[in-house]
Amino acid sequence: MLLGLTGLYCAGKNFVGGILEKKGFAVLDVDKLGHAALENQKNMIAERFGGGVLTQDGTVDRRALGKAVFGRPEYLAVLESIVHPEVNRLTLKWVDSNCDRPCVVNAALLHRSDVFDRLDALIFVKAPCLLRLLRARKRDGLSWKELARRFKSQRFDVYYYGKKADTYYIQNWGVGIFSQLNRRCLEKRVDTILNILRG
Repeated sequence: MLLGLTGLYCAGKNFVGGILEKKGFAVLDVDKLGHAALENQKNMIAERFGGGVLTQDGTVDRRALGKAVFGRPEYLAVLESIVHPEVNRLTLKWVDSNCDRPCVVNAALLHRSDVFDRLDALIFVKAPCLLRLLRARKRDGLSWKELARRFKSQRFDVYYYGKKADTYYIQNWGVGIFSQLNRRCLEKRVDTILNILRG
């Protein structure tokens, strides 16, 4: 079984991924894979954006690279054309190397992955906008302006309508004193989805 796991910024994809991992799934965090892809392509990145995007030890300075492409769609497109093919290659390699067990590919931009058409099902994690905003502020420490920009840049699940894989939604309400109750609800919802998929 190959599942896709996605959702909007700070909706709780990783939390749901942890539940699936405890249930025996191999879980790939494509965001972390993106870091490996940056390092694999660092020479090409430095050639396009200059040596200033590398640290003194020769690794990619993600903060400097982010500043180099911020607000410049044409620069971002160049970076994506370098990194995304490598991310796709590493993702497919991981899936093929774990074909003997159930797998989950956790990615914010799952619709852009080459693995998308191979999914048996898709789990889309949702959470209220205000809750996601508070989580993002606490987790990433970004300014309200930067958070607003990130939230605005994200589309809803329009990419996933009418696709081959069935889509299942999980609502993540977890906050404060309700977090334990929310965990149990999430686990129950995951079990329900897996029971449906397993027939």
